[in-house]
Amino acid sequence: MGKYEIAWLPGDGIGQDVMEAARIVLDRVGLDADYIPGDIGWEWWCKEGEALPPRTVELMKNTDCALFGAITSKGKDKADKELAPELQGKGYSYRSPIVRMRQLLDLYICLRPCKAYPGNPLNYRDGIDLVVFRENTEGMYIGVEWPQVPEAMLAIKGAEKLPRDAAVSIRAITPGGSERIVRAAYEYARANKRKKVTVIHKANVLRQTCGVFMDAARKVAAEYPDVAFEDANIDAMGMWLLKNPLNYGVIVTTNLFSDIISDLCAQMVGGLGFGCSGNIGSNYAVFEPTHGSAPKYAGQHKVNPIATILAGKMMLDWLGEADKAARLQGAVAAVIAEGKVRTYDMGGTNTTLDVANAIAAKL
Repeated sequence: MGKYEIAWLPGDGIGQDVMEAARIVLDRVGLDADYIPGDIGWEWWCKEGEALPPRTVELMKNTDCALFGAITSKGKDKADKELAPELQGKGYSYRSPIVRMRQLLDLYICLRPCKAYPGNPLNYRDGIDLVVFRENTEGMYIGVEWPQVPEAMLAIKGAEKLPRDAAVSIRAITPGGSERIVRAAYEYARANKRKKVTVIHKANVLRQTCGVFMDAARKVAAEYPDVAFEDANIDAMGMWLLKNPLNYGVIVTTNLFSDIISDLCAQMVGGLGFGCSGNIGSNYAVFEPTHGSAPKYAGQHKVNPIATILAGKMMLDWLGEADKAARLQGAVAAVIAEGKVRTYDMGGTNTTLDVANAIAAKL
């Protein structure tokens, strides 16, 4: 393919630092691309009342994919106070730009690989190599909430028992949304010779919503007799992952459950400095580290850039640049195994850019 056009979205805080590191490695691996900067994050909320400006959405619609750094999110009270004075009191409401991006572009797959690279002193156990498929557009994150029980809801059986000042959030699960994320997990398992898919739920309590998800999961699983199916309650899964992490290869679940369980999995392979993620739809994808913006470290080039560099590896795979992706991952693995260049989280004293340059030197 010719030159790629990639939306370049550093975002907030250390997003600038880790994206600088990723660019060093992507340039060294030889990706032929134009990186087009886009506005996203807390700065733009404060200035414009919009953390994901329409111009950035249009940028993404006209590029091949995006690489994203980090975002700052704050609660409603703090968000309202930091909005530009001329915009306050005019109905602006902060929402996570990442959540909105996933919904606007229908990036329904959140793919989070968690691999324990040999030599990483932070590994919970050597040999962990699993991926989490997160449904990315439904569930508890659809953004339908009320600060108190809506009048219309009081007619629903059981709702009349709620205190009127109870806040309410909607959890929406559809058969179609459930089926396509489970199918993505099974397709990945088959393509990568993974023997089993584990479906996580809480159907013993959330009977309707998790019931829909599990019905779809069983339907899809029947189409893949070469890949084993198992299911587990979310609470039990937290325990079993810590006890027997090598028993799992592909995990799939709903939005909120996966948000939680994927951070657990990331911690078992070194923490969020190693957690990379792809938000993937039928025609577009956004790749990112799973960590936050860590404002206290912004501009210090102190944090671990490996999560963002591995997000770049995921981007290369998605673009069809398998050879470059494999070389990049090999370089990351070599630097980790060698153990000479480490950021503070790994017990070292090297900078963000030291790590990037060491990885680039292996390419």
